[in-house]
Amino acid sequence: MFGYIIVNKQELKFREFDCYQSYYCGLCQCLKKRYGRGGQLTLSYDMTFLIVLLSSLYEPKTESFRCKCIAHPFEAHPARQNVFTEYAADMNLLLTYYKCMDDWEDERKVSRRAFASVLKKRCLAVCRKYPHKAEKIGSLLRQIRAYESAGETSMDLASGCFGEIMAEVFAWRRDEWETELRKIGFFLGKFIYLMDAYEDMDQDSKNGSYNVFLFRKKEAESKEAFEADAHQVLQLMMAECSRAFEKLPILENVEILRNILYSGVWCRYEAARRKKEKENA
Repeated sequence: MFGYIIVNKQELKFREFDCYQSYYCGLCQCLKKRYGRGGQLTLSYDMTFLIVLLSSLYEPKTESFRCKCIAHPFEAHPARQNVFTEYAADMNLLLTYYKCMDDWEDERKVSRRAFASVLKKRCLAVCRKYPHKAEKIGSLLRQIRAYESAGETSMDLASGCFGEIMAEVFAWRRDEWETELRKIGFFLGKFIYLMDAYEDMDQDSKNGSYNVFLFRKKEAESKEAFEADAHQVLQLMMAECSRAFEKLPILENVEILRNILYSGVWCRYEAARRKKEKENA
């Protein structure tokens, strides 16, 4: 359910992409240092967006350095880390652990249960560090599972729970920016949940798995009407998210953040839409 909050590389300047990539590499190195190779496997672009957003808003002291990794074994590349890198690493691990357990509960995926076992000890440390967030995220994921098990047809209930999860993650602390950060996280979370459902429609239909868009599709007058409706719903989520973002006094990296919110998030949607059109043709 992750990997949707990405940049549109083609529309970024070279220096902007290099800056974005340096935060991504910084997160990768942080996950490796704090949680080992297992933690490094949880790396996601979604949390990179969170780092860039919070760093640009709060402007903390940031360390820049060069490093090598498996992806770049021969040439050192730039990386950046600050207090939000560590926070994002913790949240990334927590979300991944809960997602693995959710996959185990829902589909009995042995590989996900095994990976959760690898992460469990480190995840417990994160839970002790952020007890309120851990408790709330776990409770909301259980509520999502309950809605899905009951075959809930409302698009707002399960997606809203995931929105609340992301709102909790984005609200780093209680201050004057908390309200807008929660709104950004909430509507991004709803977008991620619904985008994941849209992308998995065909597979879920074949497997008989829960997918809220399948209920919507049955009620639509035509395939074209359904596609227009799905796109409108996703657009609404990002419109509300972007409206909250524009209220924040961000100057640094603002073009990178706008690239993600106005363009990057639609890359996976366009790919999924084209795939559906090709299959239908």
